[in-house]
Parts: sequence; structure tokens; C-alpha cells
Amino acid sequence: MSDIHHNLLADAAPETRLPDDPAMAELAERGPEAFPEVLRAHPESSLCWALLAEGALNAGTPDADVAAYAYARTGYHRGLDALRRAGWKGSGRVPWEHEPNRGFLRALWALTVAAQRIGDTTEQERCAQFLRDSSATGFEELSRARPLAG
Repeated sequence: MSDIHHNLLADAAPETRLPDDPAMAELAERGPEAFPEVLRAHPESSLCWALLAEGALNAGTPDADVAAYAYARTGYHRGLDALRRAGWKGSGRVPWEHEPNRGFLRALWALTVAAQRIGDTTEQERCAQFLRDSSATGFEELSRARPLAG
């Protein structure tokens, strides 16, 4: 892995806090059996795509790792869209402590893990650094829950 660089511009930019994700409340209310319906109702939800990616990563097969990469990339891009709508200008903190941000951060970490598993080292390093720059706490929490393979 390349050297870790601290993004000083991220420290100077304001924090971005995403609005509540309606899929999160709907999943909590309706339960996991309603997941496909919730995803279809809220395809913009980074959390839903992150959950799909995490499930595929749990399968641990090469085919599932490729699916996880696609799911995570979708969640990541949906999250970037939401961040931009919330005023994000391409840098700055996206705090883990603000729960609606966690879907995007989870998708970003799932993309990091999936990229490593499929051998895309450049993408894995870029995503890991982006997560560190966005939320050091998120990086610590997520990497503890699903560490990268040695």
C-alpha cells in the first residue's frame, strides 16, 4: 500500500451532513424481508447499495466479490450525488457521527474491500484514502469490522 497522506484541504472545508435516508427508516420499520421493495422504492439510497455489497462480500466467492464491487460502486456514486446536493464541493469531512452519512461511508469502505479482492490496488488505495480524509472515525470503525486482507 502507498504512503498515507493527510488531506489538509479536507480539514479546512466544512463538514457535510446528508439528510435522513428514508430507506433507513423504512428498513427499520419493515424489516429485512422488505429489503428488495425498499431498494426499488429508494434506488438513490447509498445504504441499500452498501448492504448489498456487504452481503456479497460476506459470501466470499470471486463472483460475489465482483458483484460487491458493482453494488459498492453504485452506492458510492449515489452518495457522491447526495453529497453534492448537500453542498459538498469535493473535499471536507463527512462525519461518521452523523448517521445519515453512514450509508455513503459504508459503500466507500465496501468498494475499498471489493477493489482489493478483485486486485484493483489503485482503486483500493484511493478509496481507503478518501474514507480516511472524509471520516477518520468511519475508517477506524469500518476497517475494524471488515479488515482488509493482509
